[in-house]
Amino acid sequence: MSSVPQQRPTPVNEAIKLDKYKYIMSRTDTRGVIEFGNDYFIEISGYTAEELIGKPHNIIRHPDMPGVIFKLMWDRLKQGKNIYAVVKNLAKDGRYYWVTTKFEIKKHPIENTIIGYMAYRQAASPKAIEIIEPLYKELRNIEQTSGIEASEKYLIGYLDSKRTTYDEYIDEVIGNKGAFKLFFAAMAKLFGSH
Repeated sequence: MSSVPQQRPTPVNEAIKLDKYKYIMSRTDTRGVIEFGNDYFIEISGYTAEELIGKPHNIIRHPDMPGVIFKLMWDRLKQGKNIYAVVKNLAKDGRYYWVTTKFEIKKHPIENTIIGYMAYRQAASPKAIEIIEPLYKELRNIEQTSGIEASEKYLIGYLDSKRTTYDEYIDEVIGNKGAFKLFFAAMAKLFGSH
């Protein structure tokens, strides 16, 4: 059985071009350990299925991503709520790829308890990246000097200044309507999020 290298890949400034008609899907347990990844996830990440299954999902976390976004995601999921996010991921070869992700809870069909999470991803639009990248850079800078709590306070202030909630802001950034919304609805129906 292959094991994932102990050291994370060194990021290189080269984007992986994603097919806008394909989706990336993964499922984790409640601790974020990968239980399944579809073929496109394996292809884009550059890891084999054996290298991914049983590993923490943050194996593909790009260092440019602010921790506060993952804190927000985990807080929301633990409350039993789904969440959208724009995420920059890191492939095994150090290249990166931007995705719009819908994180959904999976519930036990009888006990109705959370048993894991599904993530459905599509290529993020150039517009979404252009809007979100400067905010993420600012959040990362704050985290490096003052920690996640300060970053979270900045994010709350940023959203307040726009008179919006996180969900409304992300919906606007990703254009969460029309065919885009139908894609995520279809994925949830096809793979049964609850």
